[in-house]
Amino acid sequence: MYENIETPLLYQDTKSADRKAMVGDMLDRFNIVGKKDLFPANLSGGQQQLVGIARALIAKPKLILADEPTGNLNSKQGEEIMDIFTQLNKEEGVTIIQVTHSEKNAGYGNRIINLLDGRIEHNR
Repeated sequence: MYENIETPLLYQDTKSADRKAMVGDMLDRFNIVGKKDLFPANLSGGQQQLVGIARALIAKPKLILADEPTGNLNSKQGEEIMDIFTQLNKEEGVTIIQVTHSEKNAGYGNRIINLLDGRIEHNR
């Protein structure tokens, strides 16, 4: 899992010591430090989802495309992810485009576009 989260930093030529610190911060942020040496097959679906989100966030993107980002998470983990997305948007200006069937998760957004049969049904 550690290498999975670290990979985007390798492409950015981030120094080894900096990568180690940044990955450590992500592992702490998502409460998965104890799982850092496990392979994806040894993780639950929710833990795999958290690793994917940590990997996306570590590169400090300006845009996140999230397709059902809380789909495999329990409700507490889902709320934590949505809170992180809200914080990223408000504090760091990250744009997040989320596709979801969850009205609760959609409610975190600043703009909601409802689709029905591939057409815009409602735009608010």
